[in-house]
Amino acid sequence: MLNDKVILVTGGTGSFGKKFVATVLERFSPRKLIIFSRDELKQFEMRERFDEHAYPALRYFIGDVRDRERLYRAFDGVDIVVHAAALKQVPAAEYNPIEAVKTNVLGAANIIDAAIDKNVEKVIALSTDKAANPINLYGATKLCSDKLFVAANSYSGSHRTRFSVVRYGNVVGSRGSVIPFFLRKRQEGVLPITDPRMTRFWITVEQGVQFVLDSLERMHGGEVFVPKIPSMNIVDLARAIAPECRTELVGIRPGEKLHEVMVPEDDARNTLEYDTYFAILPSFSDWDLNAYLQKNGGGKPCPAEFSYNSGTNSEWLSEADLHRMIQSVIDEKHA
Repeated sequence: MLNDKVILVTGGTGSFGKKFVATVLERFSPRKLIIFSRDELKQFEMRERFDEHAYPALRYFIGDVRDRERLYRAFDGVDIVVHAAALKQVPAAEYNPIEAVKTNVLGAANIIDAAIDKNVEKVIALSTDKAANPINLYGATKLCSDKLFVAANSYSGSHRTRFSVVRYGNVVGSRGSVIPFFLRKRQEGVLPITDPRMTRFWITVEQGVQFVLDSLERMHGGEVFVPKIPSMNIVDLARAIAPECRTELVGIRPGEKLHEVMVPEDDARNTLEYDTYFAILPSFSDWDLNAYLQKNGGGKPCPAEFSYNSGTNSEWLSEADLHRMIQSVIDEKHA
């Protein structure tokens, strides 16, 4: 699918970007693989692992998704864009709302315009469970971004560009994840718990990358793809990581939910269920449902009042499952 293609990853030096680059270099033969990000230090550090001399398809491109002109230069000749750049720290977005809007919303609009005008073939944007029924600014900006990418299929006109979205939950071991935080706190003997009822969806970065690759292949344009992934209760998570530690209730922080949702009830009527994922289909009239079904099979329509919720999920992580996921992160960091 990616052989002889020119691929660009925004936010390419982040947790997802590094794993995506490693996976593509291992499994495909792209003509070019462009890492687009704004942090020169992270690009320098990434070069130590992925040097252009060892991997001649690689290109490192300094730029910001807020910079429309830079995107137009970067997208010249690109076939596929994976958009992973975002401001995603909830407290930082709450305190600096306009900065989150500039990157997550206006940056998405810049990506769309540059992709259409430069005749990019496919764009897939990474979203988050916090974009479904959002209660914090980060989630609201990502919902807006999702809507922009879905609607972009309607006004790409005669251009070939197609846009889809991937939405998944917490990534084990990613920056800002509670798991590295608990591992650090274990040394102090006390783990802070926001609420004993709290649940979250969990996915490894490897699974996230594979789901993006699968979605690139199955996308027709306009879908929001949601993987079926397990949930875990926050207290069970703490006990699995540090059974010797006591827990201390600190209360839910501003902008947090007890349970996350990835398919809201109001989207259920437009959602198809498959064995390993859900596809939330666009509701605009000119979307070609038959072409999508021909490519991906029928799927099963979700019931009208269905929602995919971390608290009512049918699949749950065991302690052994979590330990395997954490160990994979540790092994990856020491590889």
